[in-house]
Amino acid sequence: MTGGERSEEEERTGHAGRERREDQQLKVKLKRGAEDEEEEEEEIHMMVSFRDKDRNKPTDGDTLLSSSVCRGGGDEDEVRISLITVDDESCPSEPFGSAHIDPANPRLQTDEGGKGDEREERNEEEEANREEREQQQMKRKLDHGPDGRPFPSGKKHCKGNGFLSPSSLAQATPTTFGDLRLANGLSAQRRRVTSDSPPSGLQDWLLTFQTWSGPERLLALDELIDRCETSQVKHVMQIIEPQFQRDFISLLPKELALYVLTFLDPRDLLRAAQTCRYWRILAEDNLLWREKCREEGISECLLHRRRECVRPGAAISPWKSAYIRQHRIETNWRNGDEREPMVLKGHDDHVITCLQFSGDLIVSGSDDNTLKVWSAITGKCLRTLTGHSGGVWCSQMTVATVISGSTDRTLRVWDAESGECVHTLYGHTSTVRCLHLHGNRVVSGSRDTTLRVWDVLTGRCEHVLTGHVAAVRCVQYDGRRVVSGGYDYMVKVWDPETEVCLHTLQGHTNRVYSLQFDGAFVVSGSLDTSIRVWDAETGGCIQTLTGHQSLTSGMELRDNILVSGNADSTVRVWDIRTGQCLHTLQGPNKHQSAVTCLQFCRGLVLSSSDDGTVKLWDLRTGAWLRDVVALQSRGSGGVVWRIRASDTRLVCAAGSRNGTEETKLLVLDFDLDDEKKEADTK
Repeated sequence: MTGGERSEEEERTGHAGRERREDQQLKVKLKRGAEDEEEEEEEIHMMVSFRDKDRNKPTDGDTLLSSSVCRGGGDEDEVRISLITVDDESCPSEPFGSAHIDPANPRLQTDEGGKGDEREERNEEEEANREEREQQQMKRKLDHGPDGRPFPSGKKHCKGNGFLSPSSLAQATPTTFGDLRLANGLSAQRRRVTSDSPPSGLQDWLLTFQTWSGPERLLALDELIDRCETSQVKHVMQIIEPQFQRDFISLLPKELALYVLTFLDPRDLLRAAQTCRYWRILAEDNLLWREKCREEGISECLLHRRRECVRPGAAISPWKSAYIRQHRIETNWRNGDEREPMVLKGHDDHVITCLQFSGDLIVSGSDDNTLKVWSAITGKCLRTLTGHSGGVWCSQMTVATVISGSTDRTLRVWDAESGECVHTLYGHTSTVRCLHLHGNRVVSGSRDTTLRVWDVLTGRCEHVLTGHVAAVRCVQYDGRRVVSGGYDYMVKVWDPETEVCLHTLQGHTNRVYSLQFDGAFVVSGSLDTSIRVWDAETGGCIQTLTGHQSLTSGMELRDNILVSGNADSTVRVWDIRTGQCLHTLQGPNKHQSAVTCLQFCRGLVLSSSDDGTVKLWDLRTGAWLRDVVALQSRGSGGVVWRIRASDTRLVCAAGSRNGTEETKLLVLDFDLDDEKKEADTK
């Protein structure tokens, strides 16, 4: 080969090498808005950065970051970002600086000199190799900036020279460089099909497509997809998918992002916290969870108890902890995840006639003339309250004060901590059958037909209410009015200060055994099988609830929802404003004998029965959930006389009428986390 031929060959080789280097260093595509092709596009500027800013030329291993913004005639812009790794072979000899592209003449222009040669179309094999290299480079650079520094953790605003976090960059580029249409109209570069030329008629079809209405466009897209092959549909998915993976929450101010999250229910909020680090920070916001707790009726009391259990230094929101704890407790109630019940024995074979439960103390009264104070935590009997000379028939307690009424015609005020009898209240001439405590006053009803109002602190009788002509069986007191029901078929509303009977509520045709009073409405249950709802201010009967077949022995009222237990073995749920029976809790799993006691709160109903069981029901649906307690002697004499429940515990007084079951208290704890459950199984 002659010298001239070698020179000509080297010139051709050098020219091809320069073209390859230019192709590896810069990727420039022009995008024109389909809406208005005639509008002139702005000039594109590209800035090239080096790892070492002190050097004027990149060397082997350096990374170049090139970016471009194409502003079209429409309302959308296109942002392109490319990462290029330089090797010795592709390192240009001339210094790099700023560069620009003339949209009308797409040639590379540099500050240092002249125009570059016009590019040639790459073949498909070169395009595939280049994209593979770019994917590998992007994977290496996800966690580092263009200057080699790690990306800052957490959320960063993409302003100026700021970096995107690795997580947001990864979400933004699920395929090659991905394609995203952002809230501000920007869209990242997306994968395009390399083609020699667009099909004829494409632009006309696109212009026609834009003239159609929304429904017409959807129909056209449906028809188009039906005619696509699998590979073509997959390509469309790669373009569309990233549009739905944009972390819009991270683009919002924190206050607005928190406002958006308030529309999630707590279960979805917990799931959102697992999305990424920044979402977790938002989802841990204490005020956000305080609002969720308020919506669920979770009290400050539960929050304070939870704080005692939180490890020092724990970053979790106290309100979130309270919510999670409450959710776990409700799940344990429904699913039966509780410890084996503690068994408390002490009243021998006598009947437990009354039961109270407050905080960590349980007080049981019996026809053995005593009351016993128990620890709900350890199950130990802390005190035995002795002094009555007859059976204890009723009791009330608040904090550490216990009041009891007996067949010996007296009431006694006890200090539960010391077991001391503080006051003995004399005045009734027959059995004290019922009482109700409010603040420092207690109202008692007796078989002597009278009611008495007592000061608990002094032990003095302040008022005597007379008017019933038979035994007083039940009483309610809200601090302002006294309501009493008796064996004379009547319900009376009293002003205790003046000792005047304001209303005599007549309508029942048999003894009144149960009462509920919320200040506005009086609800009475009778042996005549009916339940009546009265207006406490006017004394008028608003509703008569019929459906039970026997004595209504117990009721619970919350707002307009009444739950009644009856000797006909059923429990009914009523709306007292409409008089409608919402649910009858029966079916294959219903009680087989008289209902003795009931409680309801937080959408659950508990009922006990002479059949020796305690059943749990769903208040909203009326469905039986499970038997919480089932005595071994159930069906053959075992009885659950009384139940008392808190958010976390259930206390049952059980025994039998024929000696088949010993008298005892059962305490079930539902406030168990996974650690406690594992400890219990060991």
